[in-house]
Amino acid sequence: MAGLKLVFFGTPDFAVPTLAALLEAGHDIVAVYSQPPRPAGRGKALRKSPVHDFAEGHDLPVFTPKSLKKPDEIARLSALGADAGVVVAFGQILPKAVLDAPRLGCFNVHASLLPRWRGAAPIHRAVMAGDKETGITIMQMDEGLDTGPMLLDERLAISEEDTTLSLHDPLADMGARLMVQALDDVEHNRLQPRPQPTEGVTYAAKIDKAESRIDWSRDAHEIAAMVRGLYPFPGATTTMNGERLKILVARPVERTGDALAGEVLDGGMTIACGRGALEILRIQREGRAAMDIADFLRGHRLEQGQRLGHDKSGVQG
Repeated sequence: MAGLKLVFFGTPDFAVPTLAALLEAGHDIVAVYSQPPRPAGRGKALRKSPVHDFAEGHDLPVFTPKSLKKPDEIARLSALGADAGVVVAFGQILPKAVLDAPRLGCFNVHASLLPRWRGAAPIHRAVMAGDKETGITIMQMDEGLDTGPMLLDERLAISEEDTTLSLHDPLADMGARLMVQALDDVEHNRLQPRPQPTEGVTYAAKIDKAESRIDWSRDAHEIAAMVRGLYPFPGATTTMNGERLKILVARPVERTGDALAGEVLDGGMTIACGRGALEILRIQREGRAAMDIADFLRGHRLEQGQRLGHDKSGVQG
């Protein structure tokens, strides 16, 4: 049996496995929409998105409009005669006219267990909040921000070692598999959409670089979750003698005695927090390669009572 005629909307690496799975399942991808090429690297040359590259490599037509709200863009999309739209981390809010253009509507792969973590950065926010699980929800899209009825979902445990990076690929692969299943079920009327619960709604706002600065007065477990959630980008940061440091790997540990938040507790890099302490295991100086803490300490002598995130007078910097 021939597959569905699909329009695919996606941009980053996270979306590529779903596009690949749809092709493998025999669906007819009549168009791929992605964000326009953007300057990248030191030379600021225009770089196509991962979805754009993948689509061109498979001879799929690619469109990169800055907005899908213009009448001519909506007319072009409608003329495709698609059965359904599939949306995975596209990067634009789709207007109602676009959502309604395909015969069956548009379906979304969302990397959380809705209604928790609606929005742009669900994986980051789940890890940063110390959640014990996350997952994928396949949703039929409406005009709201990730508010549409749910079709399928699947859970994934979050360990104390997991980072945004380590969860990325398993969730992307899970989303690809569930979307193929959902489209098959929708085509054969085997799914009954479920409204999202009205309780438990949280929002996963886009990560702002300003959030990366560590507040050492917080609980060590909270800071460790922040480090994991912001890895690999933008990274959790602090300062030492005015130099910016990115904390890549760290773990919470117990401590005894009195110490100021941010104070170095030993000859290594165990740092006092508002509650408990954080043992830093891997670090990166600005403009330098990442290194294990033993290598870092060979070139940096730490003074007794030195505080991260403060200058020598004790003023937070």
